Amino acid sequence: MSEKTPDPFTDPPIPAATINGWFKSGTASLNGVVNPANSVSFPNTPNCSFYEWSHHMFLWLTSPAPAIYGGGGGRIFESSAFFDVSPPDSNGHRTMSAHGRGIIKLGPIARQLGPNRLPLITDKQGRLFEVERVPDGVLRPQIHTGAGKLTEVFSAKRDDAGKLILLDQAGKHIEPKLLQHPLRSPLAVGPVDVHPAQIGKARKFVLDRLPIFVDRFGNVIEVEQGQADGSVLIAQNGSPIYYGIAVNEVLAYFRTMQGSSVPANLLFPTTQGELDNITTFASAHNRTFIDPEALAFEIKTSWIETTGLANVGDYITMTAEVPTYDKSDPLNWKKTGTKNAQVALVGMHVVGSAAGHPEMIWATFEHIGNTANDAYSYRNSGGGTTSVPVDTAGNWLFTGSNSTGPFNGPRQATSGDNIVAVSPSTPVGPNNIIRRKAWGAASDVSPNPLKNSPASNSEIISVNNSVRGVLANGDVRGNYIMTGSTWMIAGAFPFNSFNPTQVGTSKLNNTTMETFTQGTSTQASGTFNCFTCHGGHFTGVSHVFSDLKPLF
Repeated sequence: MSEKTPDPFTDPPIPAATINGWFKSGTASLNGVVNPANSVSFPNTPNCSFYEWSHHMFLWLTSPAPAIYGGGGGRIFESSAFFDVSPPDSNGHRTMSAHGRGIIKLGPIARQLGPNRLPLITDKQGRLFEVERVPDGVLRPQIHTGAGKLTEVFSAKRDDAGKLILLDQAGKHIEPKLLQHPLRSPLAVGPVDVHPAQIGKARKFVLDRLPIFVDRFGNVIEVEQGQADGSVLIAQNGSPIYYGIAVNEVLAYFRTMQGSSVPANLLFPTTQGELDNITTFASAHNRTFIDPEALAFEIKTSWIETTGLANVGDYITMTAEVPTYDKSDPLNWKKTGTKNAQVALVGMHVVGSAAGHPEMIWATFEHIGNTANDAYSYRNSGGGTTSVPVDTAGNWLFTGSNSTGPFNGPRQATSGDNIVAVSPSTPVGPNNIIRRKAWGAASDVSPNPLKNSPASNSEIISVNNSVRGVLANGDVRGNYIMTGSTWMIAGAFPFNSFNPTQVGTSKLNNTTMETFTQGTSTQASGTFNCFTCHGGHFTGVSHVFSDLKPLF
């Protein structure tokens, strides 16, 4: 299940001397400690420096923590230099707590939020919609019919073919008008940034245990059976996937400097002067940063329980507090409490500010055994293009062996603390997932180098091969691959959907975190990336920063 291809066009390769220089000892060694990239002096030269920064930071974050990190032990991203971020409370506030060497608490849902921080769904065409709150007093949807009337829906069912059937008060079948085009939805991230992405608005109703999604005008939004906001991903071994969020000490103290509220036009630090202001503030409160040159950092991680995992030694592991469930009802796993369990890292978002890029660089990593890839192509060493077909053979965590699909369909979602099936005919159980954009680029052979996926894929493959080729045999970090990294040209905004400024791998998704919003094909149509939802270059680009309570 190695993603190393035999003959990629190695442009740009990362020189072995460069990778060796990342290590504190000056050479790659088994489980050797890596220094962070210096984000203050980031060279800002596309695309090489961005991909190097991304992989460099991943190796730093996942390095064994030496004694200077709170006494050592574990990995740097779970050391006292990082703060665990809680889920939002009833008021939408999150708290930060120094991780130290304690047991981290993880939850079974990474709710993917849109630009207005609303849950997301996709329709059968792969179009994205935010699910907004239904107004008080509205119990049932009013459906716009093909005849041009609004009719209230009283019940719903599915026929033998799985088609959704809607019925009026008299029990008669309603023929709905289907939504043809999503509506534009404005961003609420700041007074200047405007993101005209094609993200529609949906309202969710549940009748007879069936979710029904409509827009504000009563047009029915066709979704795949089982589509739900708040979906839960379950691996082939039956374990839910758990998630955590953490920020580094620079970001934590930068947020604390702002006090009770964050200015609307605040930017993440990118210069030495801005960093000096934060370190001075921290020093006044008896905090000395270990790695200030990393600048502001945010990570999201995804984990699987190691029970039943044959090759545990191939993963970065830690101990976590995770939920326990009574699974006697196959349609409703009821939470019964928590337990301490060994968990294995399967995915990580690496997000940080750097010189010239207050919008942050957004990179993502996955374990090589996560999922099969959808078809892709890359530029080979002979100057031609090599096509790689879909191959699901093998023992994947999230792809059924030799499966031909369907893929990426939600199967269960949270209901309070419980995990419930989204279809009464399909019990809670493993999802069948594929990575649609294998290396973060849509299938496009345009002469435009920003859109040419074989060339883009070759760059990512080459970076992975460069790093994995230098790491010592047996270094567990070699089992993780970068599936993409994206940023804005010169950190520029506003975003323009017809002349996008997002570059790098601009259709980037992580199969463990954006599982159900990858789009329906390898093509660009109907697909999105980090900046679709994380719009702007102010700190509102982070869905976490403004929600954080100051440390003191």
